[in-house]
Amino acid sequence: MTGATISMKQRPDPPSPRANPLLGTAGRLRQDPLGCLQQFVDEAGPACKYRFFAHWWGYLFVHPEHNKHILQDNYKNFTKLPHPTFLLLYPLVGKGLLSNDGDSWLRQRRLAQPAFHRGQIQEMGKIMIAAAEKRFSRWEQSARSGNLVHFDREMMEMTLEIAGRTLFSVDLTGEAREVGTVFGRLNEIFVKLVVSPISLYTMRIPFWPSTRSVARDVGALDRLIYAMINDRRASGEAGSDLMGMLLSARDEDTGEGMDEKQLRDEVITLLIAGHETTTLLLTWFFYCLGRYPEIEERVHDEVDTTLNGRLPTVEDIPNLVFTRQVIDETMRLFPPAYALSRWCAEDDVIGGFATPASAVISLSPFITHRMPEFWPRPNEFDPDRFSQANKQDRHRFAYIPFGAGPRQCIGEGFALTESVLVAAAIAQRFRLRIPDGYVAQLDPQITLHPKGGMQLQFEPR
Repeated sequence: MTGATISMKQRPDPPSPRANPLLGTAGRLRQDPLGCLQQFVDEAGPACKYRFFAHWWGYLFVHPEHNKHILQDNYKNFTKLPHPTFLLLYPLVGKGLLSNDGDSWLRQRRLAQPAFHRGQIQEMGKIMIAAAEKRFSRWEQSARSGNLVHFDREMMEMTLEIAGRTLFSVDLTGEAREVGTVFGRLNEIFVKLVVSPISLYTMRIPFWPSTRSVARDVGALDRLIYAMINDRRASGEAGSDLMGMLLSARDEDTGEGMDEKQLRDEVITLLIAGHETTTLLLTWFFYCLGRYPEIEERVHDEVDTTLNGRLPTVEDIPNLVFTRQVIDETMRLFPPAYALSRWCAEDDVIGGFATPASAVISLSPFITHRMPEFWPRPNEFDPDRFSQANKQDRHRFAYIPFGAGPRQCIGEGFALTESVLVAAAIAQRFRLRIPDGYVAQLDPQITLHPKGGMQLQFEPR
């Protein structure tokens, strides 16, 4: 019997928020996930056990010390599978880095890590800027016409092109809009499945509407991914990019390379991760600049002083201090990964509360990032929270937009480099104007989107 098991008998369950004894909170979670999670915390505190549906329970932990325990101190006890979220995502990401566990995950992580080393990312900076620069003339034309643009779509197509070129040396410009549309549909479908008490059963029924929709869209992505893999194999050269590293990998024991399915899982996972976070971050960044003119002016002053009219480079990033602070504050209020999911493998104690084996665990950066104990005036947009002086004494796990611990997002450096460079390049030439009366509403899909997209107007500086 483990120490955790012994101590569990002496520990209480976390408090529970109110819930219908039969229907639980599934309906509320489906209607308003973020509001429901906040209500749980308001009613029960930062650790709670909530009735999801009938006899199915979930556990929510949002205190930084809870994050530290789950994501770092005892991370091996908190796995991705068989958490329902990752079972539902399996048709899309399979056993890629996002969902894999144990030795298999560690092996794949070590294999992919060199592609995200600082030196590699510095080389990618030129590609990132080029992808933004090629769009300037179209945005200038849009500015002259005064038309609104679907800014989130513009960012999606650009970041997908960047991910394709930097990670896999392929040009996805022609496929970007279709791929983005497919990702968007899957995002909407999966978030509905995650909060449905019957989805783990219906996903096994081939003719069920959501099952058919997922199969159709995943099939479209598979055709693209397998074509990328086959084209690289046919070239006779592995290459030095991430695709090349995956193709050249060999099992230490057997000497065999990855099979086609594992290659597909890794490529699609990294393609999604390589553009989704940055798309949303840049979308929310320019929305915030549009809402707060005084902050926008500080960004423009910094960009103008640092760049003196030339395009930004990776070497400029250390001098774009305030721009980075605005990016950090944007991720505090609008973290793309607004919730994290784990499966408790063995009995544990979190924050003094008993947490049994097989418990379905949720963390929420969105909630943690708004805790008044760590963030005074939590709903105000204040980039100076992230000045060196203001952030040095903050709890390390009070801010986790990329997760934390050994499973912290492998692409964090990639995403931040891309975000700072592209944000500076756009802010150097344009202001983004918000339509009169428009206030963005949150749409928590698998990641945190603006409801209905984001239409903004380019204005030349």
